[in-house]
Amino acid sequence: METAVIIGAALAFLAVACGAFGAHALKSKFTEQKYADNWETACRYLMYHALGLILIGVLTGIAGETVALSAATWLMFAGTIIFSGSLMVLSLTGIKKWGAVTPIGGLLQLAAWICVIVGIM
Repeated sequence: METAVIIGAALAFLAVACGAFGAHALKSKFTEQKYADNWETACRYLMYHALGLILIGVLTGIAGETVALSAATWLMFAGTIIFSGSLMVLSLTGIKKWGAVTPIGGLLQLAAWICVIVGIM
């Protein structure tokens, strides 16, 4: 339970910091609007899944630790790093191949949410 909450809180902190950094320090650095949009999407999904990790921690405290909820924690963490991280690298570098990595993170996030459902059932 503690692990999911700690990771979630750390990612929420990172989401706020990256959002502010993108809105202020990077705003004029993005060569195209789509890169600014990608950065915004990365920050938004980072926060959503940070809150998701905190939720998993709370659910684990209520329902008890299960294999599914433990898997959800690590899948959500990995998926968020890959999804948001690849979009941020794409935004900063303009290297389009990073866009091919993003769906891997999204699939891991989807798998995490399925594990949450299974863990509660």
